[in-house]
Amino acid sequence: MRSTLSHVLCASLACGLLAGPALAQEPAGKGLPSMCKQPPRFEENILPPWQGGTNNDATDRGLLFTVPEIDVLADFHGDLTDPKLIIFFGGNYYFATKDLVLTFEESHPEFKGRIFWETIPPGRLMEQIENGGRITVGNMTWTAKADVYFAGLRKVKESIDKGTLVGPAVPYVTNNLTVMVGKGNPRHINGLADLGKPDIRLAMPNPAYEGIGRQIKSALEKAGGEALASTVYDTKVKDGSTYLTLIHHRQTPLAIMQGCADAGVTWQSEALFQEQVGNPIEHVAIPDNVNTTAIYAGAQVKDAPHPQAAKAWLDFIRSPEALKIFGRYGFKPYTE
Repeated sequence: MRSTLSHVLCASLACGLLAGPALAQEPAGKGLPSMCKQPPRFEENILPPWQGGTNNDATDRGLLFTVPEIDVLADFHGDLTDPKLIIFFGGNYYFATKDLVLTFEESHPEFKGRIFWETIPPGRLMEQIENGGRITVGNMTWTAKADVYFAGLRKVKESIDKGTLVGPAVPYVTNNLTVMVGKGNPRHINGLADLGKPDIRLAMPNPAYEGIGRQIKSALEKAGGEALASTVYDTKVKDGSTYLTLIHHRQTPLAIMQGCADAGVTWQSEALFQEQVGNPIEHVAIPDNVNTTAIYAGAQVKDAPHPQAAKAWLDFIRSPEALKIFGRYGFKPYTE
């Protein structure tokens, strides 16, 4: 497992993003030998950590040592020395977590500089919980025992039923899929059907690792039947024109910005963030009749080290202040 988790670091690389597996069982980079043959380009404006490394509430940051494409722990935030709250967020709204944490700390000043959070995919976060909070990225291993966990509502309910989380599930916002493309949409992609074209290179979430992959398959089937879903996730994977990611919220926009892919299906919020920060990304809306709506939810982790802090965060996540932050990126408040 440690070998698999070490691939998460690849999401902070440019052409190194192709070091992840094309299929769950295939060797790295298979089928993609000619996509990115160029020297490393240290274009810091399009490389993680996006937001200039400000997704961190640590009050004492000591030596600043972030090297684009080389040493970047983009999905691990804050100070793990003596935290009062550890949060495992689903990574597809990593860009909102800074403002969420800072807003929470305004009304709970005792937590200032004492929150640690992670934003890798929810399935991998659950694996970390099941491994006692232990995780390895590159050459570094640490333990972070989560107090609260966030994912899709179904995943959260399943984890409550299994006893990994403590109910109730707390739903708070919804999100929809979109097609992420390069600025100006140079390949003139108009919708999901175009993703089946053999000359369109894709960076797509791997259903084996990311729940969004299963929801994308459902949308593809609505748009073009099983044939379209099979083309995107089978035929094109085998011929190398679909690259499967381990952490799509980093790898898909990087692949597009580095010229390694033409498009990829992501959550709408992820595309809106890239556009808002000025990266050369746009999105093509997916019609409601073929789209998928995700319900985001959270719950306290069983044996949470800081149970009262977890409850305070769960109260905050559906507050008007938190929902206003989510709204900046296209999320909608959850209503029963």
